[in-house]
Amino acid sequence: MRTALAAAAVALTSLASPAALALTEMECAGLFRKADSDGDGTLAQAEATRYLAAMRIWTVPVPADGKLDYAGFVGHCRNGVFREAVNDPGAPLKGANSFSEAQARDRAAARGFLDISELKKDDAGIWRGTGRLEGRDFNIGVDYKGNVVSDPR
Repeated sequence: MRTALAAAAVALTSLASPAALALTEMECAGLFRKADSDGDGTLAQAEATRYLAAMRIWTVPVPADGKLDYAGFVGHCRNGVFREAVNDPGAPLKGANSFSEAQARDRAAARGFLDISELKKDDAGIWRGTGRLEGRDFNIGVDYKGNVVSDPR
């Protein structure tokens, strides 16, 4: 019984690590090409926003100049840092939220939201604000588990 519980705990821990969520080389190359809108081989400024936010979430060192070259991007991507997050059922979940506004903002940015308004925590512990995704405005919420939910405005 203890062995089964220990094995289950190890399996769950590995699922939570970025390496367990790694993408293939081809998937990473496709993500980079899509993000590199000016085709210069480097992600900077708006091109890099969501990826730098994901790096902060996984506590991966962010380049001081805020730029990601192809090799650096693919390395982090292959380690699962840029894997698309999936919300828990029923999100946003009510509960004590220990995220700072900056941490909640990073979670929304890592999902691709830009122009994120000032976030305010509501009585349910959910950070709420607005953001833009693919040219559309959304109301967004970030719960205590890092789930990011959105509704078109």
